[in-house]
Amino acid sequence: MVFVIKHLPFFLTLILLLTTACSDGRSSQNEQDDEPITIKVSWWGSQPRHEYTTRMIELYEQEHPNINIEPVFADWSDYWKNLAPMAAGNQLPDVIQMDLAYLAEYGEKGMLEDLTPYIEEGIIDTSAIEKSVISSGKIKDKLFGFTIGINVLSVISNDHLLNQAGVAIDEDEWSWDEMEHLTLEIKRKTGVYGSNAMNPPDVFFPYYLRTKGEQFYNDEGTGLAYSDDQLFIDYFNRQLKMIDGGAIPTPDESEVVRGMEYDFIVQGTSALTWNYSNQYAGFDQLTDAPLTLHLPPEHLNNEALFLKPSMLFSIPKSSKVKEEAAKFIDFFVNNVEANKIMKAERGVPVSSKVSEEMKSVLTEGEVKMLDYVNRASKMTNETYPPDPEGSSHVMEVLKEISNQILFKKITPEEGAKMFREQAEEILKNR
Repeated sequence: MVFVIKHLPFFLTLILLLTTACSDGRSSQNEQDDEPITIKVSWWGSQPRHEYTTRMIELYEQEHPNINIEPVFADWSDYWKNLAPMAAGNQLPDVIQMDLAYLAEYGEKGMLEDLTPYIEEGIIDTSAIEKSVISSGKIKDKLFGFTIGINVLSVISNDHLLNQAGVAIDEDEWSWDEMEHLTLEIKRKTGVYGSNAMNPPDVFFPYYLRTKGEQFYNDEGTGLAYSDDQLFIDYFNRQLKMIDGGAIPTPDESEVVRGMEYDFIVQGTSALTWNYSNQYAGFDQLTDAPLTLHLPPEHLNNEALFLKPSMLFSIPKSSKVKEEAAKFIDFFVNNVEANKIMKAERGVPVSSKVSEEMKSVLTEGEVKMLDYVNRASKMTNETYPPDPEGSSHVMEVLKEISNQILFKKITPEEGAKMFREQAEEILKNR
């Protein structure tokens, strides 16, 4: 090629070289854009979540013909069991649906990519997302998870049963004692359970502590923050009292509930259910009874209320397609049509633009869920931080000890002592 152009005038030679260089650059970029790329995306959830996520993936593949997305999904318990050996073998999916309880466990062991550069480069658009929401996936100065939905703790009521019992919830005033009295009154007047209990304990015991001005973990994540075990004892004594009074199901009855369609409030056997707000839409679709979202007891005490990421997306360091993975996260968060398919099932969209634009396709129940979270957001902008490394093991211990207490194999006093010893040991040696 050189011997052909060396006799040409200098300026023409330069033009040819520049033209060739530019042409090669575009051709190379086009070839790169057209090159088939496979992205593995993992998530946990129910069958309906699998189905709509598959539709979202099909939409993404239509918009990006060279991208093939390989799904990796399971229910909650199997998901984490499967993820651990993948991590050990350096074979984690390119996009990992992540929970706050596990974020530190994977991030602080150097397995997750810092997503900050993808935001700074504009690959993940955060222009319509609050900074506090973005930072909810940050540990120290590394953004290991990108929040894809916002949740708020809620108490969901079957309004027919409340009316039948002649009771009402004043959510800005009701105390734990009033909650207990209300559930006993419902049982006495209707014959159904007043509530499904404060279950699971790893969700509601930390909230109970906040209403008492305490936190679950200390700031360093090296131990429990609350020092008075009487708080633990009171929490479980109240549940035992409600079980004995028939106000909430016995633990063996609760254990057999698998899936939302079998929940007590769907079956009409409980007037209240304790859940995160994103589950409201599912309950609303599964029952003909009118349902209402209520803020939990004593949420105004000690500013107990908080926002929480329903789940996050992470990218492992082992991924060979990190930029494409980041583009998929951006699609999941910012694409209006994709979110119209998801319909806030993973929590209220973090993008204010998306949240507003999708209202036109939501059911009345789904709009109630969005409005509930937006109302809570005006009361607090505190986003629950990631749990420390080892927290998943701490929560397993809490659930096991809770079962032993509620089955009356041990007393709350014995449980409080056992939990503190085991939790402190886990956190100390993390």
